[in-house]
Amino acid sequence: MKTLGIDIGSSSVKAAVLDTETGECIAAHTSPPTELPIDAPHPGWAEQAPDMWWEHVSICLGEIFRSGKVQAKEIAAIGITYQMHGLVALDADGKPLRPSIIWCDSRAVCIGEKALQEIGPDKCLNQLLNSPGNFTASKLAWVKANEPGVFSEVKTFMLPGDYILYKLSGEKSTTESGLSEQILWDFSQNGYADLVGDYYGIPKEWVPPVLPNIGIQAETDAETERIFGIKKGTPISFRAGDQPNNAFSLNVMEPGEIAATGGTSGVVYGVTDQRKADPQSRVNTFLHVNHSAADPRYGVLLCINGTGILNAWMKRLAAVDFTYDQVNELSASAPAGSDGVVMLPFGNGAERMLCNSYTGATMAQVDLNRHTKAHVLRATQEGIAFAFRYGMDIMKSIGVNTSLIRAGKANLFLSPLFRETLATIADAKIELYNTDGSLGAARGAALGAGIYKNREEAFASLKKLEEINPNPAIKSALDEAYEGWKHELKKQLEKACNA
Repeated sequence: MKTLGIDIGSSSVKAAVLDTETGECIAAHTSPPTELPIDAPHPGWAEQAPDMWWEHVSICLGEIFRSGKVQAKEIAAIGITYQMHGLVALDADGKPLRPSIIWCDSRAVCIGEKALQEIGPDKCLNQLLNSPGNFTASKLAWVKANEPGVFSEVKTFMLPGDYILYKLSGEKSTTESGLSEQILWDFSQNGYADLVGDYYGIPKEWVPPVLPNIGIQAETDAETERIFGIKKGTPISFRAGDQPNNAFSLNVMEPGEIAATGGTSGVVYGVTDQRKADPQSRVNTFLHVNHSAADPRYGVLLCINGTGILNAWMKRLAAVDFTYDQVNELSASAPAGSDGVVMLPFGNGAERMLCNSYTGATMAQVDLNRHTKAHVLRATQEGIAFAFRYGMDIMKSIGVNTSLIRAGKANLFLSPLFRETLATIADAKIELYNTDGSLGAARGAALGAGIYKNREEAFASLKKLEEINPNPAIKSALDEAYEGWKHELKKQLEKACNA
């Protein structure tokens, strides 16, 4: 049987078809070939049109089915994964009322901070396991305060993946983990967080039905069959945000297991069965895809907004026609520690692990007589790895073990330099696997539709491709560079606080 996974990222949309018998990807397409635009009408804002995602879903599916590798009518189930925390507000006709305020938009930070104080820090940490922060509910509260005409027309709000399910099926719903990533899940009550909805004045009826992440959630409609050829009634049987899905795709489902990704943002995601909260909400706890009241599973998420996006920015700056392989080769020609060049990657919106501070990206300690393009490029990848280490230390402080990390061999984890730097500075073993977000969603669809009878069947074909261990030869240089990195970060945070 064949299942389809759709991945709605902020950089691109990808679709992949999984052969459930062999576990192999038999067709895939990514659109656009460069990067999706992110509109920033004001500093710290980030918006994308929901129908732009749908346009690129259509391109991906069209290319896959035209390839001749799989026929649309062979698709037995569909899974969806998506960029977390985005706000999609729909009117009575199911049309988006405004562009989506996406995950890296920081306009609602002050709204979330005020909510934390007025609801009460203890109540928020005990019931939400987070500050209301810059999450989806706070973004909708921003719309209420600043765009009252738009707010008055809202009939439903949802996440990016919920919108794609709606386009495929005509049905509106969200998931349990999705509600938690909107900061609308009360962990003490195991249900909708009235304390947030009531405080923000968000009508509860605007929240669509809440469903489990794994299992049949909707069926494709006649319009999907007309456009793509996928049979009407095909189950949509898996849906999860990109980080819970990344963990799922790596079979990270049990307490003590860790997953990482290095796309536009960098993430470390650890699974626990304990309801834990960071008192400063620098890392955040959500429901994992296999959570149940009887057998709880929570995902502790460290998110660094500015990782792959900085690497891509520096690649373009270094040379227009550079490939990432050329960037990695040139970076490796500089010594570990980059001869003192410091790069802070925090230029893609307010950073949760920095208590929602926005410092901007920073390059420091450059000697124009000594340093070359290679030093700057290496400092970029080292600076991203140092940001991972900084956040992982926060995770350790609330009891999450980060000594073994699983990741897909993709994005930043394609760079040997980045992998070795992260393993060494974090004192962690890294395992790389043959999967990505879209394949994870396709595997989830097969499990949710009952094509795979259990997790053992679902992950039997998951293969470890490579293992990276800390390199003692570069540890001393990296430790010294990390201390310089933290010193520069402290200066930038002080500047941000005094601004």
